[in-house]
Amino acid sequence: MTTELRPTLRPARLFIDGQWTDAASGATFTTVNPATEEAITEVAEGGAADIDRAVQAARRAFDSGPWGRMPASERGRILWRIGDRIEAEVAELARLETLDQGKTITDSTKVDVPMAADCFRYFAGWAGKIDGETIAVRAPCLNYTLREPIGVVGAITPWNFPILMAAWKVAPALAAGNTVVLKPAQLTPLTALRLAEIAAEAGLPPGVLNVVSGRGTVAGAALVQHPLVGKIAFTGSTEVGRDIMRRGSDTLKRLTLELGGKSPNIVFADADVDMAVRGATNGIFYNKGEVCTAGSRLFVEEALHDAFLDRLQAQTAKLQQGDPLDPKTRLGPQVSEAQRAQVLAYVEKGKAEGARLVCGGERPPGRGYFVRPTIFDGVRSDMTIAREEIFGPVLAVIRFKDVADVLAAANDSIYGLAAAVWTRDIKKAHQTARRLQAGTVWINTYGLYDSAMPFGGTKQSGYGRELGRQGLLEYTQTKSVWVDLA
Repeated sequence: MTTELRPTLRPARLFIDGQWTDAASGATFTTVNPATEEAITEVAEGGAADIDRAVQAARRAFDSGPWGRMPASERGRILWRIGDRIEAEVAELARLETLDQGKTITDSTKVDVPMAADCFRYFAGWAGKIDGETIAVRAPCLNYTLREPIGVVGAITPWNFPILMAAWKVAPALAAGNTVVLKPAQLTPLTALRLAEIAAEAGLPPGVLNVVSGRGTVAGAALVQHPLVGKIAFTGSTEVGRDIMRRGSDTLKRLTLELGGKSPNIVFADADVDMAVRGATNGIFYNKGEVCTAGSRLFVEEALHDAFLDRLQAQTAKLQQGDPLDPKTRLGPQVSEAQRAQVLAYVEKGKAEGARLVCGGERPPGRGYFVRPTIFDGVRSDMTIAREEIFGPVLAVIRFKDVADVLAAANDSIYGLAAAVWTRDIKKAHQTARRLQAGTVWINTYGLYDSAMPFGGTKQSGYGRELGRQGLLEYTQTKSVWVDLA
């Protein structure tokens, strides 16, 4: 495979204050195509000095640039134009995403990039609709509230959905009037850098969106600790989320944390089996399992278990794995060699703890960081593969007896990001959904998202919400104003 990158991304540089620039140290790192294990290009490796430059530029743009004085409706028009330009460049952005991340070109083209465009358009509509309230107070005063931007927002995005997670954070932050420093994952920086260029082309003033690629432990840590950053929006592992909380506490930063998951996917015996099999397959193998909401714990009622497992195995065998640039491919490689090694280590752990390997559990021959789609049966809730987030195409199948049994097992987790229920009994579906400890519950479907629907977790899956009105308000702060009328 070869890649054709724009001149601004050959090699990729940092985008600070509307300009492409090298890292202050001159350091670079190589971003690798996970399907071929070959280098795509060199990328500037930003450090603390570069983060400071970017934050200072963002603060100037917020305090004295045109962004803060611009009518909200004009901000909305710029965001809408960004969405239009993303949509116009679906082919280029999708190819970059697939080359850098390993997800299939079908998913990049039909899901990730179009949803990123939709996110900018959705929040473009909100830009002029952020308002406060008038409040009846006891004193002879007029009291009203203002919803104001926070200032400089630090956005730290993961490697599983690079452009989409950037859109989820950048679009609402800008709609609310903030400026942004975006630190994309080191493994997948290319579409975030291209997004910065697209935003500038759409009319975003210099300094409003800055992109600094680099290591999370260096550039990311510097962003979290910077005193001029008012908020951090982070998507990633629970372990890193805890570290961000500690580092951000010195300056009392506001945080939105969307963290790990071990989502239960519950199939009752009265479910539509065809739909549930497709949902379970998609729930764990979509994006090769590199999804925070992956349905990695599949609970199947005893009366249906054996037949369901046979159907699930047959459906899994149909998944075509290979070159992610081939439109027929449904399963690409893991994002990196380290991620593949981690997934395979969990497979060995599952076998060692007594789970029965139904299929997969190995790397296919040839180049690329591939792992065969893997199903374990006979899994107990105390096994490692049922408790820890694997972030790969590994499914743990667990039998259950009744509603009480499955709810106890499903909620027995440190995580609470998502869950699903499959049943024809609508009363049971709603009762189960209400009692599941998760930020999102799907009924007779899996993995649906919308820019208008708030998304986030409970327990150690994080807090705060992204998307929707609630996600927008996470990027604002409330000011109360008193006017003496006596």
